[in-house]
This record gives sequence, C-alpha cells and structure tokens, in this order.
Amino acid sequence: MKITFVTSNLHKAREAAGILNGIAEVEHVELECPEIRNDSVAEVAKGKAAYAYEKLGRPVITDDTGFFVSALNGFPGSCAAFVQKTIGNEGILCLLSDKTDKSAWFETGIAYADEDGVSVFVGRIDGTVVSPKGVHGFGYDPIFSVGGKTLAEMSEEEKNAISHRSRGFLALRNWLVTR
Repeated sequence: MKITFVTSNLHKAREAAGILNGIAEVEHVELECPEIRNDSVAEVAKGKAAYAYEKLGRPVITDDTGFFVSALNGFPGSCAAFVQKTIGNEGILCLLSDKTDKSAWFETGIAYADEDGVSVFVGRIDGTVVSPKGVHGFGYDPIFSVGGKTLAEMSEEEKNAISHRSRGFLALRNWLVTR
C-alpha cells in the first residue's frame, strides 16, 4: 500500500515512514491545503485530508498539532503555530508568570483519507511548562517538560518514542493493520 503524506515538513514524513514501515510506503508531497479554524486539531487535520484527497485522488495523510496550556484555558490550542510565530516561548512564559498551574499538553490529529472517507487518530502527551532548557527540537520543545526533561533536552529518538505525533501515527498503524 502507498500513502501520500501531505506536509511541508520532511522530518514528519520520515517519522511517519518509519512508524508505518512494513504496512505502507509513505510518499512525501507538499500541497498547500486550506486550514479550517477549529479548536480541535482532529477536525483541522480532517479538513486538510479531505481537501488533499480530492486534489490528489489517492490515499493521503495530513496532520495538525496543538499546544494546550491548562492555566490559559487551553490557549494557544490549535493556533499553536501562529502563537509561536507571534509571541514565541517568551510570550507563553510571560502569560504564565503569575500562574501556579503549569500543566500543558501537545495533541496531534493524524487524518487518513481514501475512497472510503476520512479517519482521524489522535495522539497526546502531557507535561509541564518550564523555563527553557535544551538545544534540540523546535517550537515549544525547550519549555515543555515530560518526566523531568524538556523535549529539547531529548534526542530525536527519545522524543519520537514518546511524542504526541508518534502516538497518533501508531494509532493509524494499528488501524491499518486491522482494516
């Protein structure tokens, strides 16, 4: 089986190919997909997958990731990329400066579309917002701690073993195996 992963991030495509190895061959394609505004990353990914399938006419995967901070009522949520570009980690830390609850989570929606429709799989990882540490990763990784280490302090292999995205892809893999 061949699946096209529609993303501008080659790293994500490599990660997906590794997780789906033996189940599907993953092809990477960049395609500008309209992104609906929704609080749910699963719904955003679903909308992109439906669009990509309509344009390409073959099985596709799309994804969307959100960063949710409990003390900020889930902000930035599915707008994580925009917030990262505008206020960055310093802005998030500033918003949390007077808060005691620093709990947060990442959530990724992985959408698979083919002639039978769109199926969505969600992966989540819980952690805590901390002062920046580490040099690896990107985005919120330096301020998101899991088990005493930020994602930016972990190697790519360590991060991928526990990440929200890998959990979503594992759910997709299990579904493809039993389908």
